Amino acid sequence: MQNVTIYTTKYCPYCIRAKQLLESKGAAFNEIAVDRNPELRQQMIQKAKRTSVPQIWIGEQHIGGCDDLYALERSGQLANLLKK
Repeated sequence: MQNVTIYTTKYCPYCIRAKQLLESKGAAFNEIAVDRNPELRQQMIQKAKRTSVPQIWIGEQHIGGCDDLYALERSGQLANLLKK
């Protein structure tokens, strides 16, 4: 199973939904909370070129946010990405 990294904030409903989907797939993930941590938020922005959370990586591939993750699930591609 691929390493999954997800940048989140504690009360973000999209972060919660993304984590729920990953958990339902049996994917372990490294959660990086950017609440009250400007350095980690800046790191996320530099890597993702986006300011919103969540930002998700599967392996070295940047997936994007929650909507992007669910789009992969709907297309049937998420399971394959997680298995690589």
